[in-house]
Amino acid sequence: MKLKHYCGYQDRCHQEVKEKLYSLKLGKVTVEMLLSRLIEEDYLNEERYAKAFVGGHFRQKQWGKVKIAYALKQKRVSEYNIKKAMKEIPEEDYLAVAEKLITTKWNTLKNEQYINRTVKTMAFLQQRGFEPGLVQSILKKFRADK
Repeated sequence: MKLKHYCGYQDRCHQEVKEKLYSLKLGKVTVEMLLSRLIEEDYLNEERYAKAFVGGHFRQKQWGKVKIAYALKQKRVSEYNIKKAMKEIPEEDYLAVAEKLITTKWNTLKNEQYINRTVKTMAFLQQRGFEPGLVQSILKKFRADK
């Protein structure tokens, strides 16, 4: 019952639940049985977890696709579910967030030389998980407008 509550109040990936069960000193057979039961009863759904993770980390933390995908891979979410969840991010919203982050970072570096501003802004967005090619093209357009 506690396990259903653990999975019910927040979406979890299979790996998180496995680690929780092993921390309770349960055996492998018991862990596998409990996992399959949670999946059958839809308390544990990796696709739903991936979509929630992608949506939350994009909207709240403003992470890019690269960083989100890496974080999901660290949690051993399948490549299929990662790709499916990434499709939930609207392209225009993704570009708008990248442009907003570029503008904000660029404006915080007013006292820097032009080349340093460019390098630091690119590095900042890449650390946030935005693709280098995308960052370069948006930054190029941004600088042309300035």
